[in-house]
Amino acid sequence: MTTFDLPLEPPAPELPAGAPLAERLRPATLADVIGQQHLLGPGKPLRAAFESGRLHSMILWGPPGVGKTTLARLVATAFDAQFIAISAVLGGVKDIREAVERAQAVQAQGRRTVVFVDEVHRFNKSQQDAFLPHVESGLFTFIGATTENPSFEVNSALLSRATVHVLKSLSDDDMRALLERARALLQAPPMSEAAATRLIGYADGDARRLLNAYENLVAMLGPVAEIDETMLEKSLGEQLRRYDKGGEQFYDTISALHKSVRGSDPDAALYWFVRMLDGGVDPRYAARRLIRMASEDIGLADPRALRMALDAAETYERLGSPEGELTLAQAVVYLAVAPKSNAVYSAYKSVRAFIAADGTRPVPLHLRNAPTKLMKNLDYGKGYRYAHDEEGGFAAGENYWPEGMQPPGFYEPVPRGLEIRIGEKLDELRRLNAEAKNRR
Repeated sequence: MTTFDLPLEPPAPELPAGAPLAERLRPATLADVIGQQHLLGPGKPLRAAFESGRLHSMILWGPPGVGKTTLARLVATAFDAQFIAISAVLGGVKDIREAVERAQAVQAQGRRTVVFVDEVHRFNKSQQDAFLPHVESGLFTFIGATTENPSFEVNSALLSRATVHVLKSLSDDDMRALLERARALLQAPPMSEAAATRLIGYADGDARRLLNAYENLVAMLGPVAEIDETMLEKSLGEQLRRYDKGGEQFYDTISALHKSVRGSDPDAALYWFVRMLDGGVDPRYAARRLIRMASEDIGLADPRALRMALDAAETYERLGSPEGELTLAQAVVYLAVAPKSNAVYSAYKSVRAFIAADGTRPVPLHLRNAPTKLMKNLDYGKGYRYAHDEEGGFAAGENYWPEGMQPPGFYEPVPRGLEIRIGEKLDELRRLNAEAKNRR
């Protein structure tokens, strides 16, 4: 029997009839795990650890409902280790002390222990430090689970002794496979394609959320041949109706936020931003969209906008919801009132189109690097003018284009914000270039 076929150890007690569906469907072997193939697929980190027999301390970082607790249990199973679970929300030093005593008891019998700490970021520094000597001595293997960035939330000393494995939200295909397992277990009628798509969108990659919603849905059904969208809406209520991830309303709301920012209307931008949050959008997704807006619609008219968006995203990672959402709202307002420019965005698209249609032009000799004597003998770098040695730090008249190619003029600053100054600077440089060429 391989480690991938081993049942959970210690043997789990028989679940009561009323156990949640998510618990009844918890994988008993690695082969049963849905998703996380970047960690569990052939040759991937966690699978390699299982197959090699090398047990190591780790931090499992990922969103809710992706299998962090399940993987920790399966690690203990594969190595025939005692499994001790501690909740950082409810536990404290007393629980840590008891875990140490239990680990010492089985160590005397030649058996290993896995101590699993759920929501490890909730433990303070001293509580996290309490694990260090026992991890270092090998008394037990530490596995922490967190939804927060461990770089910010886990002590550096503990982090340095554990491998961080990043778990991903389940894909739509993963969720469909899980939904089919749930249907088979509950012997429920099939779902229409539209209803399944909406339920998967509502769950947003969270297996526990999917299974809880599906279990409630099936519980309220009468005799039906198929579960349709109307039944789904009755079960999930207003939240499903107002937010349809992956549907038209989802993308329309994002579009409205983006266009309100581009149109410099802070009130409308805030309205659509809060509509997104109220409808269930992951604030991290909203943060990514704000970063995109800062580059696409503001650009060099106000370079601080990109830094503001990045800072807001990082702050949200530190604070989480709801505190971190205020910083995202601040970024929304800043981006809306900032001067607008799509000059870099337009230039980038133009260059991509030009290169896709153009041939591969050789780099001029004077622009090539010459790290060897042979390359110097071939005139690589010959005649290159080092700009810092020129007057004003600018080599007027120098050519940086492939031979015979005329500068197409991709980037044209707009007369707004900092790009006013950039435009003036470029005009001056072009004047100096023209004068230098006329003197030749």
